[in-house]
Amino acid sequence: MRSRYTAFATGAEDHLFRTWHPRTRPADTSIDPDTRWTGLRVESTVAGGPEDEHGIVEFTAAHESGGRPGAMHEISEFTRRAGRWMYVGPVSR
Repeated sequence: MRSRYTAFATGAEDHLFRTWHPRTRPADTSIDPDTRWTGLRVESTVAGGPEDEHGIVEFTAAHESGGRPGAMHEISEFTRRAGRWMYVGPVSR
């Protein structure tokens, strides 16, 4: 999760593409250049340790867009694929 946040904050679109599960990855993974990411708070995690194949991360990512502050809150699913963690998508409640 932290590496993906850093990719958004630094514009590393290639990292986002490589860490997004191919089953759920959109065709366009470009980053909005008008959004400046200003902080990440991991609220909770479920599994996702060295021996796990799946994990859940709840987070809030602060940003600024158009001069206005905002935040994105999500509970995300990750799965390990070929030894690497991949973002699957938001968990439905």
